[in-house]
Amino acid sequence: MNRGTRLASVLAVAAALLTTAGCNKLRARDQLNKGVQAYKSANYEQAIEHFKNAVEYDEDLKVAKMYLATAYAQQYVPGVDTPDNLRNAQQGIDTYQRVLDGNPDRTMRVNSLKGIAYLYLSMKKFDQAREYYKKALESDPNDPDLYYSLGVIAWTQSYKDAAEVKGNAGMRIEDVLKNKGDEKLCEQLRAKDAAVIDEGMKMLETAINKRQDYDDAMLYLNLLYRRKANDVTCDDPAARAQYNKMAEQWSDKAMEARKKKAEEAARKTQGGIILEATPTPSR
Repeated sequence: MNRGTRLASVLAVAAALLTTAGCNKLRARDQLNKGVQAYKSANYEQAIEHFKNAVEYDEDLKVAKMYLATAYAQQYVPGVDTPDNLRNAQQGIDTYQRVLDGNPDRTMRVNSLKGIAYLYLSMKKFDQAREYYKKALESDPNDPDLYYSLGVIAWTQSYKDAAEVKGNAGMRIEDVLKNKGDEKLCEQLRAKDAAVIDEGMKMLETAINKRQDYDDAMLYLNLLYRRKANDVTCDDPAARAQYNKMAEQWSDKAMEARKKKAEEAARKTQGGIILEATPTPSR
């Protein structure tokens, strides 16, 4: 085979590969679109198959991986520890990680980190959830929802620990550790969660500073003050009274913020009705 013939053969192979690659990208887009339609119709199993096909056709199609990870996450039911259900959560985590490994843009990176954190939180793997929400904060430090999520983790963890420790002692979660015989329980919970509670309160305060009417963050701050008062402050009645007072104040602020939001929503709705009912002046 002479040099010209060899060159022609190489070019023919290259052209064939380019044609195949182009066709695969088209097939990937087609599968992505079909997956999106199935996803919007809540046919998550069908959507998963389409998104998997899209990724097989085009490994670089990050949006297909994002949809695939999110579809797995939608299939996961928190609190159900069956092998299939846990597999859905792990597949979601692994697929979000594949997106991260592909060096995505900032928005896709943050959403992938949030997706992993949410799944870990739903699985009650608090340390991993906290780790990934903090990674998301590194990329988006001005998002109040990330600080809020870290506050929710703190409350969820401290509530779970308090329920377990008190339950083992024949107590209810609502019981206050304030009597002489409660010292060991209080010390146990203080060692487990005092720092967790303090960090969670700091996160929620930051969320509120960034969003002044963040009523959900206010309510969780109230709940963390309750945990601080009831579970880790049994040797200081004055401090416990102060924490309960702060809890009441944040509860009141949350209710006031919700009331204000409801009134604003009602005014907007009423304004819309009035506007639609007003006839247009003739000229």
